[in-house]
Amino acid sequence: MKRIAAGLLIAFGLASAPAAAQFVALLKNSPAELFDDMDLRIFLDTARRALDEGAENQAMAWKNPDTGHGGDMTVLKRFESKGRDCRLLRVRNEAQGRKSDMRHNLCRVEGRWRLVGDLKTGAKK
Repeated sequence: MKRIAAGLLIAFGLASAPAAAQFVALLKNSPAELFDDMDLRIFLDTARRALDEGAENQAMAWKNPDTGHGGDMTVLKRFESKGRDCRLLRVRNEAQGRKSDMRHNLCRVEGRWRLVGDLKTGAKK
C-alpha cells in the first residue's frame, strides 16, 4: 500500500518522491491505511481539485461506492509563505468504522503541492 500511495501522489502531481514518502507516513493508523487502489485514486483526485479549485470553507466530498470508504476535504485558508501559494486543508476520512480529522499545510513548490507543516487534531469544529 505504501508504494502504491507514494506512486499515486507523485503521478497526481501532489508531491515529489521525498514528499510522497512523508505524506504516506501520515496514513499510518488512519482510515487511509485501509484504502484500496481506487480509494486512493479518488482521494488524491479530490485533494488536487480541492487544492486547485476549492473555495474556502466549502467541503469537497469523495466516496468509493465499491468500498463505502470516503470523506471530504476543505480549504480552510489560503495564504502565502515564502512567496509560495499555500493552503490549510482539512481532511476527513472514514473507512470500516475508522475516522480521522486532520489539517495539513500545503504549498505549491515547483508545480506540485507539498506538505510544509502539519497540524493534527481530533477536535471537531
